[in-house]
Amino acid sequence: MAKSLTSHRPVLAVLLKVTAIALFTALSGIIKATSETVPAGEAVFFRSFFAIPVIVIWLAARRELRHGLVTKKPMFHVWRGLVGTSAMGMTFMGLALLPLPEVTAIGYATPIFTLILAALFLGETIRMVRISAVAIGLLGVLIMIWPRLGGDLEDGAMLGVLLVVGATVARGFVQIHIRRMVQSEHTAAIVFYFSLTASGLALLTAPFGWVMPDAQTAALLVGAGLVGGVAQILVTSSYRFAPASMLAPYDYASMIFAIVIGYFWFDEWPTLVMLAGAALVIAGNVLVIWREHRLGLQRGKARAASNPKGI
Repeated sequence: MAKSLTSHRPVLAVLLKVTAIALFTALSGIIKATSETVPAGEAVFFRSFFAIPVIVIWLAARRELRHGLVTKKPMFHVWRGLVGTSAMGMTFMGLALLPLPEVTAIGYATPIFTLILAALFLGETIRMVRISAVAIGLLGVLIMIWPRLGGDLEDGAMLGVLLVVGATVARGFVQIHIRRMVQSEHTAAIVFYFSLTASGLALLTAPFGWVMPDAQTAALLVGAGLVGGVAQILVTSSYRFAPASMLAPYDYASMIFAIVIGYFWFDEWPTLVMLAGAALVIAGNVLVIWREHRLGLQRGKARAASNPKGI
């Protein structure tokens, strides 16, 4: 039987988490690179389906495969799949319309929306510190998207912002749903069944414009799935060696990777307005992390079961 989280090895945990973040950001770059020819639904299928073998091998190696196949509440996984797949699809569509650093920065608002949704649907109490964090984070989001507002839906940039913000809100719903799922479902099952349901749901979009990719594009898409599976394993493993509250700030290393990939691969460069807004969102999130640490809240299982960028 696999060991539980009993080992405190912070250096290893940080290395695993940062490597996972780098891989997730590279995955976003792959999706963006193929977005001109491959529709989002098809990209979601490749991302999800080719992650399954990696996850199955990992679970078998840890002797947790039986946990990954057993579920007490199947409908929990269906709803998680519906919302999570929608978030992934909107993010992929947004990547085709916006610079990679901008999509990454807007995604940082997920914890802020999670706080709001937890208060609305789970009845969690939000006191002054958290209210301040929400206000700071929402101001940062507004600053980031403000230059894109005022156009019409035919404006690709504005549509991209709406899609990515919608994906961020959807990931907030996923987070609060996972908080309920971990009360009855094993983390292995949450990880496995999301990839399975996302693959099935994405396959339903095949009649709506899927294309036959060339060899290079197909290789990139398969690679996206494999990279996503490995990244999911690494981020899940990182929480075996350190608490979530300690590892959460390392999510923001994705901005460094996004800027590097955006510049060298897509000739993109973040604007000062975007960076200023991202800084405020990060500040709000750090305030939430600090508050949760003070309150002794441990949500490592939920964080480990979910995709840190909704990808």
